[in-house]
Amino acid sequence: MKSQLIFENIRISFDAIRGHILRSVLTVLIIAFGIMALVGIFTAISALEGSLVDNLTMMGSNTFTIKNRSSRIHIGNNVTRARYYEPIRFKQAMEFKGQFTFPSSVSVFTYATGTATMKYESEKTNPNILVIGTDENYLLTSGNEISQGRNFSKQEIFSGSHSAVIGSEIAKTLFPGKTDPIGKIISIGPGKYRVIGVIKEKGTGIGFTPDRHCLLPINNARQYFSRPNMSFTINVKPNNISAVDAAVGEATGLFRIIRKNNLWEENDFEISKSDQLIKMIFENTAKIKSAALWIGIITILGAAIGLMNIMLVSVTERTREIGIRKSMGATRITIRNQFMIESIIIAQIGGVFGIILGILIGNVVSKLIDASFIIPWLWVSAGIPAQKAARLDPIESLRFE
Repeated sequence: MKSQLIFENIRISFDAIRGHILRSVLTVLIIAFGIMALVGIFTAISALEGSLVDNLTMMGSNTFTIKNRSSRIHIGNNVTRARYYEPIRFKQAMEFKGQFTFPSSVSVFTYATGTATMKYESEKTNPNILVIGTDENYLLTSGNEISQGRNFSKQEIFSGSHSAVIGSEIAKTLFPGKTDPIGKIISIGPGKYRVIGVIKEKGTGIGFTPDRHCLLPINNARQYFSRPNMSFTINVKPNNISAVDAAVGEATGLFRIIRKNNLWEENDFEISKSDQLIKMIFENTAKIKSAALWIGIITILGAAIGLMNIMLVSVTERTREIGIRKSMGATRITIRNQFMIESIIIAQIGGVFGIILGILIGNVVSKLIDASFIIPWLWVSAGIPAQKAARLDPIESLRFE
């Protein structure tokens, strides 16, 4: 009997929703907008944060970098300004690589240009290719792999041969279809290079992706992309992940000697680990998340108030119907449950649409969303309209016009 009463209330609720379609649609839109705002904001933040973290962890958690400037992070009004030091010379970088005896892999590289255009026959890329002069250990220390062909040999690095390892996006652009890029001669500016390998696809990140990188032997980059104050970067990947801090200490001491830092002077170079940068990102996005949470809560609260007001109007309009039902034996609980079920159904429909719209809006910011979101369904349920309906006097209700 109780289950029949519940199903009867559900049926009456759906009939009422269909009978007042305009009001129902407006209510659904109010709820959908509230849920959409909450899901959309957190989807966008999570997408941006996740993409930044993926970029920073691309090298792996057990790799650190020595360079001549610190990282600059700008999120909202919080700015971590970069500090610049004297360029790291090639001789200094190679001296470190030769003298660092800690069990690890060491790579030396330099950014040759970030606006290169690459050509093969009639095909060419956009002028956004990052050309990097590297050694034989760069792929290992940067967390990348070869999907086709091979890596540079030590002889190719030493002689500065005209060989190139290209990213997957470059390979798809220059060699569409099933054309094998290995062994083909491509143009980078006025230079000609033979493709010996293709980097395994990583996917597009924010401002950084190996899919648009072209690697050249470091001595070739020094010769053909030379510029004043050219600085070199050192990647170090300890063999044991638990020994990263010890390796950082050893590297700091050795490089201070190479850079001729006095005991009372600070380091004139920067050593950064991916986990340090990730921590900085989370610290900077904490306030944004907090603000987004309050915005979402206020929006959901507004949507819930809108739902309550519209349901109050619904109760007033249907006073005669309520009176008839109560005169036929419907109890206060039955009437209250009827309007409660109706409000829940409307809220659930609006919530579903809000979730879908929120995720779609988040995907405008990034297509790389892979996170779970908490939807506060309790904010869209309210009992005030149902309580008012339950307390109506049946005789007075029948008199209502």
